[in-house]
Amino acid sequence: MILKNKLAVVTGAGGVLCSAFAKCLAENGATVILLDINLESAEKVASEIRAEGFNAYAFKCDVLDKASIEAVHAEISEKYGKCNILINGAGGNSPRATIAHEYYEENDENRDDIKTFFNLDKNDFGFVFDLNLVGTLLPTQVFSPDMVDRDGVIINISSMNAFRPLTKIPAYSAAKSGVSNLTQWLAVHFANAKIRVNAIAPGFFVTKQNEKLLFDENGNPTPRTEKILRATPMGRFGEADELLGTLMYLVDNEKSSFVTGIVIPVDGGFSAYSGV
Repeated sequence: MILKNKLAVVTGAGGVLCSAFAKCLAENGATVILLDINLESAEKVASEIRAEGFNAYAFKCDVLDKASIEAVHAEISEKYGKCNILINGAGGNSPRATIAHEYYEENDENRDDIKTFFNLDKNDFGFVFDLNLVGTLLPTQVFSPDMVDRDGVIINISSMNAFRPLTKIPAYSAAKSGVSNLTQWLAVHFANAKIRVNAIAPGFFVTKQNEKLLFDENGNPTPRTEKILRATPMGRFGEADELLGTLMYLVDNEKSSFVTGIVIPVDGGFSAYSGV
């Protein structure tokens, strides 16, 4: 119970990966606050955690609306105290910002019935970019004052896209690169405030958001899945539980007390493989 008496806040906590984070933190003694724009999803996870005898509470929160975050923060502070650990997990891609082709296709670029780089809508690009980068910035602005001089921990969720951009998803790739850079910036900024800031960069995990890109309607792997697995030396997708060792290392103020400003890939070797 290394996190006993700690308050951990997890954004995007209704999703596959962040719900696993929330459960792990609770099992290790933390009181966990699950924030998600989908309250029903967050409450389902919180209920499962409480059923196991741990402390977890769900709140609806829009990470792109600072007033929403501030209102939730005020309620959390009144009921449960100050935040010790912040996991910025809200994010993801959207079909609205996904283009049809990996490479420029001269005969298709002027078509209106498919999404190309040239007709990619600025607002759709901006939504995905903001969800990942601004959705990391704003919760950090609101919750980090709680942690000053209290050995606070912030963990951002980056991506393989930050190391090598993936085709078809330019907004998500650009944003996750920004998350990694912001992680380093924050680590320097808060170094004298006793707040450590690091990031986890998951490789390929099957989630609600990417499932349709990875499997067809019959559950068969798509060509994109085949490419991913060929480029992953371990030859498979990751399981959410395989991120938890890295999570617990980074939140442990004894084991990682001198670790700040790093981005740790958990990717089955994807970032190390050259393709040859």
